[in-house]
Amino acid sequence: MGTIKLQNIRTFSFHGCLMEESKIGSDYSIDLEIKTDMRKSAVSDELHDTVDYVHLNKIVVEEMAIRSKLLEHVAHRIIKRIFDEIAAVSRVIVSVSKLNPPIGGDVEAVTVVMEEYRS
Repeated sequence: MGTIKLQNIRTFSFHGCLMEESKIGSDYSIDLEIKTDMRKSAVSDELHDTVDYVHLNKIVVEEMAIRSKLLEHVAHRIIKRIFDEIAAVSRVIVSVSKLNPPIGGDVEAVTVVMEEYRS
């Protein structure tokens, strides 16, 4: 088994429960970690024998572009799409962070972390 990590994927998205958030948007940072069997690709040196991190990034960016009220909902959609589209992935951990959230305090980020295993 092996791990592929995409760190600090940055998007400007429109998530949140407040109506203002749907209009003005916010900066987000997403970290993604997946588990997959890397034994074949380690020997073959062929992209088709591993999980393409370009595909992973595309999933994250596309799902972040769809408005949600809750970060949990966005994280769940990212996980579901990865499992639906990439059979070789056995575990996903995704962190979705809203940077400078509008919560009435000096807070750098609010982060939701979800982890799921293929059933």
